[in-house]
Amino acid sequence: MQSYFVWYRVNSNDRDTETALRSMMARLACRSGVSGRLLKKRDELRLWMEIYADVADPVRFEHLLQQAVDEFDVEMYIDGARCTECFDAGESVVAACA
Repeated sequence: MQSYFVWYRVNSNDRDTETALRSMMARLACRSGVSGRLLKKRDELRLWMEIYADVADPVRFEHLLQQAVDEFDVEMYIDGARCTECFDAGESVVAACA
C-alpha cells in the first residue's frame, strides 16, 4: 500500500476554495474508493495538504486524481504548483508498554 501527500498554497483560505477542494476529493473518493483528508498548516493557513492513505493501485489512483483535479479546475485556486509525494507503507511500530 502507498500513501500520497499533496501540498500546495491556495490563493485564498476562503469557503469557495475549500468547497472546491473538498468536492474534488469527494468525487475522487467515489471513483477510487480512497478517502482523503484535507489539512491546513497551523501557522500558515494558505498552505494546504491532501492525504490519501492505503492506495492499493497507484497507477489507477494517480490517473483518477489528475482527472478529478482537471474536472474541478483546482489549479485556479492554487498559487503555484501542486506537489505530490508518494510513500510506501512500512510495518507498524509495536510498543511494549509497561
